[in-house]
Amino acid sequence: MGKFIGTITDAPDFNASADAEALYNAMKGIGSDKEAILDLVTSRSNAQRQEIITAYKSSFGKDLIDDLKYELTGKFERLIVSLMRTPAYHDAKEIHDAIKGAGTNERCLIEVLASRNNQQTHEMVAAYKDAYGSDIEEDVVGDTSGHFKKMLVVLLQGTRDESGVVDADLVEQDAQDLFAAGEEQWGTDEAKFIMILGSRSVTHLRMVFDAYEKIAEKSIEDSIKSELSGDFERLMLAVVQCIRSVPMFFAKRLYKSMKGLGTADNTLIRIMISRSEIDMLDIRECFRLRYEKSLYNMIKDDTSGDYKRTLLNLCGGDDDLAGEFFPEAAQIAYKMWELSAMTKVQLRPTIRPASNFDPAADAQALRKAMKGFGTDEDAIIEIVTKRSNAQRQEIRQSFKSLLGRDLMKDLKSELSKNLERLIIGLMLTPAEFDAKMMQKAMEGAGTDEHALIEILVTRSNEEILAMNAAYQDAYKKSLEDAIQSDTSGHFCRILVSLVQGAREEGPADVERANADAQELADACNADSDDMEMKFMSILCTRSFPHLRRVFQEFVRCTNKDIEQIIKKEMSGDVKNSFYAIVRSVKNQPSYFADRLYKAMKGLGTDDRALIRIMVSRSEIDLFNIRKEFKETHDASLHEFIQVETMVGDTSGDYRKTLLEICGGED
Repeated sequence: MGKFIGTITDAPDFNASADAEALYNAMKGIGSDKEAILDLVTSRSNAQRQEIITAYKSSFGKDLIDDLKYELTGKFERLIVSLMRTPAYHDAKEIHDAIKGAGTNERCLIEVLASRNNQQTHEMVAAYKDAYGSDIEEDVVGDTSGHFKKMLVVLLQGTRDESGVVDADLVEQDAQDLFAAGEEQWGTDEAKFIMILGSRSVTHLRMVFDAYEKIAEKSIEDSIKSELSGDFERLMLAVVQCIRSVPMFFAKRLYKSMKGLGTADNTLIRIMISRSEIDMLDIRECFRLRYEKSLYNMIKDDTSGDYKRTLLNLCGGDDDLAGEFFPEAAQIAYKMWELSAMTKVQLRPTIRPASNFDPAADAQALRKAMKGFGTDEDAIIEIVTKRSNAQRQEIRQSFKSLLGRDLMKDLKSELSKNLERLIIGLMLTPAEFDAKMMQKAMEGAGTDEHALIEILVTRSNEEILAMNAAYQDAYKKSLEDAIQSDTSGHFCRILVSLVQGAREEGPADVERANADAQELADACNADSDDMEMKFMSILCTRSFPHLRRVFQEFVRCTNKDIEQIIKKEMSGDVKNSFYAIVRSVKNQPSYFADRLYKAMKGLGTDDRALIRIMVSRSEIDLFNIRKEFKETHDASLHEFIQVETMVGDTSGDYRKTLLEICGGED
């Protein structure tokens, strides 16, 4: 990475006394001129603000910070006053606030201590002593425990190797030691993780992570998630993220501070202030790269008033207008594709085959649950969610041969609404279920394009061919014909291409990937029809590993991100289709996590999407989807389902079944 760049720099022709007078006048009389205050404060560097404080005291015999506190209120006051403190005192105050009083704000401790370099840490330790008369290490130790506490103490020493010298043998040794300390043994040797991640240099650790990935066939992040837990896990992940890229770490923290229920203003204020003179431009770039939206727009939509104006000044500009990467961000983007190509994601389901399975006994139990007055929903849920799909097919068979009845018909007559849809969805074979979901997406007046895209983009060739056969069998016409009569134009062509189930399989072909990337780059200058056809010919036919390489090389050819191009140059369903392909190539569980979030967020729940994803992924990668959901939305999928399905579903059985499929709280 090159030199980091901030958005706030020294103002030219700076005159501390004139600024002090301007601030004094802005606060004189009735009501204060808030715009004058925020414009002045955000257009001076921190060093200049310190001079203004001194000039204010000598000109007016008053304390500027006290006056600001008196004149301003709420979040706006907190933001302006924090901007007036030196970085070291600001950090010290944040740490002090995080540990004083009842409860500790562990996330604040993690964020500050994982991201500061040695010098920043030493200055913060000194400022803390000066401001609070106590020792920061003693205070942190008194307030935390276990491995979490040990790692915080290591970070507070500010003794990370900053020499930049890398010893190749030690890289290999450290990677082996981390592997032996975690993945290879029962129980984890946390001390090893603390020692290596707490003291080695950034350059060294980046190489260790690459070496680790080759040995373990999974990223160090994935190992930490499966080996550690709680605050210690969060702290170690933060350290790893900061080693990989500090700006990306902060981009994620900013996103989480504004995403979901309410804004975490303390986090938002702390990051915008502490990074404004260091690397805010890089953070902005990483933000757009990761979330396909500029930080500027997110702040604009999520805050208001003078508080918003001040934050936007610190942010310094809207990257959605630019569309290009800064050179540094292009390198990060290139590296991100590299990482996603190297990671062997172990797909983990939430539903597995039941042991000691007896289809006849299950069939009898289901019949009993539906006989007589009232239905025993609990018994039905318990059996259906605890068996694999293959086992459920055996139950269907036994039900017919033992009882001479059709299990599906019985379930339909006994259950209602969403619970019925969900249970029936689980009882169908994956191919029957996909066929049914495709049919539902096209029946009636409107078409559910998102559902068509999601299913066709994320299924393997084998799954698509099985779905085609199931569709033909159930609806007596081909799925391709159905798509053609229900959609049109380029969107129709994309779906028809995908429904062939003829996507290439196998690894990337480097030479061909370069040629493909160049073709896509050239297509960006063609008219929209030609561009869409060219994108289709590559995005709908190449294997996912190959496309990863194509998208990576696209960054190199154009200095742009393929997602940005799709969002900017295309529209409607064509845009959504290509975008879904790119997201799936990048990280399919994350794509599904995003779809689940959208299905539950906003006005009313899109139950059909919720049921479709929970059922179809439960035996493939729902566990991975859960992890991605938690990572992006800072709330577990389990929590979300609990809160979002409360409304409108009276029985609670629907929710209960979804939670069973979800399989646990993260």
